[in-house]
Formats: sequence, C-alpha cells, structure tokens
Amino acid sequence: MSNLLTLITFLPLIGALILVAFLRGSDAMAQLNAKRLALLVTTATFLLSLAVLSGFDPSNPDFQFVEEGEWMAGLTYKMGIDGLSLPFVMLTTFMFPLTIYASWGVETRVKEYMACFLLLETLILGVFTSLDLILFYLFFEGGLIPMFLIIGVWGGKDRVYAAFKFFLYTLFGSLVMLIAMLYMYWDAGTTDIVALLNHQFSYEGIDLLGWHIVGGAQTLMWLAFFASFAVKLPMWPFHTWLPDAHVQAPTAGSVILAAILLKLGGYGFLRFSLPMFPVASEIMTNFVFFLSVVAIIYTSLVALMQEDMKKLIAYSSVAHMGFVTMGIFAANQQSIDGAIFQMISHGFISGALFLCVGVIYDRMHTREIAAYGGLVNRMPVYAAVMMLFTLANVGLPGTSGFVGEFLTLVGTYQTSTWTAFGAATGVVLSAAYALWLYRRVLFGDLIKESLKSITDLNAREVTVFVPLVVMTILLGVYPSLATDLFGPTVEALVENVHSAIAQAAGPLQLAGR
Repeated sequence: MSNLLTLITFLPLIGALILVAFLRGSDAMAQLNAKRLALLVTTATFLLSLAVLSGFDPSNPDFQFVEEGEWMAGLTYKMGIDGLSLPFVMLTTFMFPLTIYASWGVETRVKEYMACFLLLETLILGVFTSLDLILFYLFFEGGLIPMFLIIGVWGGKDRVYAAFKFFLYTLFGSLVMLIAMLYMYWDAGTTDIVALLNHQFSYEGIDLLGWHIVGGAQTLMWLAFFASFAVKLPMWPFHTWLPDAHVQAPTAGSVILAAILLKLGGYGFLRFSLPMFPVASEIMTNFVFFLSVVAIIYTSLVALMQEDMKKLIAYSSVAHMGFVTMGIFAANQQSIDGAIFQMISHGFISGALFLCVGVIYDRMHTREIAAYGGLVNRMPVYAAVMMLFTLANVGLPGTSGFVGEFLTLVGTYQTSTWTAFGAATGVVLSAAYALWLYRRVLFGDLIKESLKSITDLNAREVTVFVPLVVMTILLGVYPSLATDLFGPTVEALVENVHSAIAQAAGPLQLAGR
C-alpha cells in the first residue's frame, strides 16, 4: 500500500474526529462506546504497523515506505521510516491500545479523554515518520496540546500548575529549535530531512558577542536543538517539569509520557543532532557525558528520598535517560544500539511500573509509600508482576532492562572510561531505590486495616500486563529481535558521523580543539 504510513499516522485522528463529531450523549452506554471505538482504532493502528514491520528491509539503511507530495504552497509532505524510526513507531502503536484498555475505569468526560489520546497518537507517530523539517516541527509541537489537556483536565489537585509547567518548559526549548530550523532552510535551501542529512553545515569557528564559537554554525544549531530535546527527554537540570507532570497526570497520561513522549528527545538527537551536526556533537561530547552522569547519580539519590511512588518512578526515568544520552554521544555501534534498546525497553518497563501504581491507586486513592505494606498477602499476582518490572528496572540479566544498560556502558567505555565508571554507579543506586520501594509496598505484615480488603488484579488488568511481561522477557533473552532491526541503520550512521569528524579534524585542531 503506497500510503500506508499516512494511514497509520492519521487513523487515530480520524477516530478522534468520529468521537467528537458523531458520538452523542454522556450516559453509560455512550461512555462505553467511546472506549470501544478508541480501543478499536488504536488496535487497528497497531495491526497496520505490523504490515510495515513485515515489509521493512532491515539490511537497507535508507528510508523506506517513502511518501511525498505538496500539501501547502511551498511546503512538502514527505514521510518515511528507517531503522531509527521504525522501533519507535512500533512502540507507540503497541502501547496505545494497552493504555486505552487500562483507562476503562475513567468516568469523567470520557469522549474527550479518548479523543485526546487518539490525537496524541497521531501527533507522536507524525514525529517518527516525518521527513520534512516543517512537518516534523508541527507534529513535535502539536503533541504538547493533547498532553496539556490530559494533565490539566483529568489530573490531580495541582494539575493546572503541572500542565502549564510542562507546556512552558517544552515550548520554550522548541522555539529556540525553530530558529535553528529556519537557518537550516536558509543555508541548505530545503526542508527535506533526507537532503539535510547529506548537507554539510559549516563548522568553521566564528566570533559572536565577544565569544569564539568552536564549530561555528554547527555548534550554534546543535545548542538550539539541544535546548528542545534535552527538555523533552529530559536531561538534568532540565528535568524539573517531569516529576510534577507525572504526579498530577492520570495513570494513562503517565504511561504515555514515560513510555513514548520522553523518547522524542532521544529520537531527535539521533535524527538531527548527531548526523546533521557531527562536528558539534564531537565538540560537545564531554558536556553531554557530564550531564548524563550527574543525571544518573543525582536523580537516583533523589529517588531514594521520595515518599510518592509516582515521583520515585519519574526520577528513575530521568536516571535511565542518562544512559540514553551517554550512549548516543559515545557514537559507536554498541553505545547507540544500547541507547535505542534502552529507550524501547524503558517504554515497556516504565509504562508497566506506572500501571502498577495506577492499580493500587484506583483501589486506595493514595500514592504515598507509607500508606502501604504487606500487599503480597492480599495481591500475590500483583506482587509477582511488580517484582518482574522492578527487577527489569534495576537491570536484572534476562530482562530487557539489562541489555540496554549493558550495551551503553560497554560502548561508552570505549570512548570514556570515567564516564562509564560514573554511570555504572547508577546501576547500584537503581537497585537501592527500586528494591526499597518494593520492600515498603509489598512485603512486611499486613497491619493497615484499609488494606485488608484490597483485591488482586482482575482479568482486564492481567490482560494489560501480559503483553508488557512478554516483551520485557522476550527482549531480555532475545535482544537481536530488536537490534537486527536498527543495527544496519546505526552502522551507517556511525560511519557517516566518524567520516565527517575525520574530515574536520584538521580545522578543529587549528582552532584549538
């Protein structure tokens, strides 16, 4: 099918429009129909993405399923996928049906709630499939709107504050990126991402406001893109919006935020920063390494001090994303393979952990760690599920969490021994806060009267967790299922980056680098 990517991307939007335009009423049957339609549309989108997966040639590092046309005067509509984007497309379409099904208990503004999630899926898929700079930016920024509404309308008591903080942080960074995109168009004469990947931006040093900028235009553009992607990922110290957003968001919002939205930053580094500004990436590598190690250690220590389960897992996400940025800018095959694998694995594991919190929050209406204890006595199935994802979050061998962390550490060790050593301490700290959380919530005596009537996972909740359990274990014991998909594309990316850096080695040495 020639327009398969367009169909996959916009099918959720069509479902959202049907919900808003044709589904009437607010009674129980209308709410149930809204949920059924959202689940049907997201499931159909996942099935269509399987057709793309089956037709994708992993050995070909070029873009595939390319669609191109003019959608507005002077603006090009171009979509396609390669080994970098396909894993994230699959992660997105896989997670949304599970998230919708996990939201079956929502009773407030159900039609609007489901429409927001369907719109969000379209905008996220658009980011991963866009091959035009302007199209990418529209999808990238558009995703702020439905997530802003999800947090601001269906969130907790401080939801408005958290929603505006999320919106303003991410919007400011993206406006700086837009300025860089305009310069790229002026310099290259095109917004075609494929053409921009083959265009060499100037890396000659320039003087600006009394400062000498090594790497010239590349460094300035790298910093502009960094302002957006570092906030979105998020990297320390640009992460402060994330704990508030997670705590106030409804469970489904936290799942999508952690499992997919954070990955837009990592994908941006892989799609733009590293291949388009390779010289600047080389110059800024130590800076990224420093921020990554601080993020891993500092946020792990902060996680140890949390009293709210969601906040602890949110800080854990920042620490795990430190491995991602470290792996990307170590810029070798193993480190980038590990970074991509870590993002995919983290999508399953963090999404599942937020769902675990949502399960007991729905029953007890509190996320305070101190309010629990001894749940294993009443919820043995829940205890087993949470144990698996806790150990995967720690990086236990045999789970997908181990593979990503191991590859990023091995790859980074080849570039910077001290960076890898510093990041490895995060593995120990993650065991400390994750097992501490599990011990406080699940083990011990069941002494709180309010917990003595709590019920174990029901059939719907088990159905949501089973695919996540399967993927976490499957990728842990058979990681090549994923690495074979993006490995050749990463190999071509690394070769191009190193070639560009080698060509610039002379001028950089003359500049004092």
